[in-house]
Amino acid sequence: MNPSTPFENINLFTSDQALLDHYRAQAVGPADRDDPAGLHAEKELERLGAELGAAELFELGRLANTFSPQLITHDRFGKRMDRVDFHPAWHQLMQRLIAEGCHCEPWIKPAQGAQVHRAAKYLMFAQVENGTQCPVTMTFASIPVLAKSSGLAKAYLPKLLSHDYDARSVPIELKHGALIGMGMTERQGGSDVRRNESFALPDGHDAWGQRFRLTGHKWFLSAPMCDGFLMLAQHGEAKSDALSCFFVPRLLSDGASNHLALQRLKDKLGNRSNASSEVEFTGAMGWLLGEAGRGITTILEMGNLTRLDCALGSAGLMRIALANAIHHCRQREAFGRTLSKHPLMQQVLADLALESEAATALSLRVAAALDGMQAQNPRESALLRLATPLAKYWICKRAPAFTFEAMEVLGGNGYIEEAPMARIYREAPVNSIWEGSGNVICLDVLRVIGKHPECYEALIEELSQSKGIDRDFDRALLHLPTERDSAMQDLGRARQITETLAKLWQAALLLRHAPNFIARAWCHARLGNDNLMTYQCFGTLPYGINKGLIIDRALSA
Repeated sequence: MNPSTPFENINLFTSDQALLDHYRAQAVGPADRDDPAGLHAEKELERLGAELGAAELFELGRLANTFSPQLITHDRFGKRMDRVDFHPAWHQLMQRLIAEGCHCEPWIKPAQGAQVHRAAKYLMFAQVENGTQCPVTMTFASIPVLAKSSGLAKAYLPKLLSHDYDARSVPIELKHGALIGMGMTERQGGSDVRRNESFALPDGHDAWGQRFRLTGHKWFLSAPMCDGFLMLAQHGEAKSDALSCFFVPRLLSDGASNHLALQRLKDKLGNRSNASSEVEFTGAMGWLLGEAGRGITTILEMGNLTRLDCALGSAGLMRIALANAIHHCRQREAFGRTLSKHPLMQQVLADLALESEAATALSLRVAAALDGMQAQNPRESALLRLATPLAKYWICKRAPAFTFEAMEVLGGNGYIEEAPMARIYREAPVNSIWEGSGNVICLDVLRVIGKHPECYEALIEELSQSKGIDRDFDRALLHLPTERDSAMQDLGRARQITETLAKLWQAALLLRHAPNFIARAWCHARLGNDNLMTYQCFGTLPYGINKGLIIDRALSA
């Protein structure tokens, strides 16, 4: 009958040579195979890769999205409940993510390579299910922010750093583990959070710090069953541009609701397992985080971490889409031979494989820069500031086109809901939209280049380490100053410079850490023949590239 089999019961780590190689390249120290700690770290990823690649885990991902969360606003007597019910599959997936420490491990053990190790885990989890990653990412990113508030840290950090998943709706004092969500945007402003109209009035001081009463709404409250939320609000009734950041628990210490009234759940294109809500609040208790009037600065610290996870999540989606496409083509026959033997299909698969490896390489390099920042390395700290928006923009932008192309490889069998490709495709846009859509991110890149020249200089130093290996890369690097100057003079070219920097960095990483046939193919296809600024459909690789080698590397047996 000529069917292909499901892509399942395969090790997501050992079958991905690109992930293994770039993990070893970036997790310096623990990734050294002569080091017992490094060997243990790889064995842990190998163990997790086998568990996540099991058919049972992919089935949990399907179930969690088929049976989406349900909002229960009132009980049968009319009492306000504001509860979101999830399918058991959601809780099982959450339990695994939390048990693996994807929400906290590098903060507990900030060793060299810890962020890269966590990034590799996160990238593999992204291949199974993405909605559960939302509260995990927000919790991961909130921990450094909450740690600066001694009162809140004492109450919440032990719960946030726990490896126990606790879905009960009870006060924080009774929880075994806790999760944090976010409420930033409002209907009148969207990305322009300075137009927020929610306001906070002083309400005294207690062990958790300065207490306020918040009134207003949030158009998107992510993961509304979390134990607390970071929210932006005006510091007083008079509207101004001085937003402050507040920590708002869902339940108060006596178990009472904190006046967060869920209005409805968003009916989203993808990410359907995860609840995103609209919320109104009148007199909700909140505690000031960071300096008053500098809430955006406080939130940006969290945002840089969530943006890294956006890039990792998209890289994971690209990887699982590629793996499904290659797996299918190696089994499905058409016109006398398997699809993987047809020259034009090889063009598509090899092109996708190059893009996927480049996404993996760049996202893990950003994680390594985060390791460097934790170690107080000035160069890595500067690099991270520019690296995060670059990776977030480019990898997340490539994911929708990538997953569509991979879905098309499977033809009609890829388009139906029984196959995983439809869900993968629906998931692809969210990481580009969440935590700053394309234009916001690109303007952030220009802001960093203009205000923090040391960040741009750190990236140029990194790129220069790959000079002299490939002529297409060297020529593109030579033209970079002109592209940068043009963008700094014309904000309308912000996307061009962001794309250029991201592609050059991916090329540099592949030249240093990937086999020659991968690096040269990437540079020739993405940087050669004036391709640096030109979008092309996947499957248009230049002549002379060894497509079979690329495909074989992309999915090990």
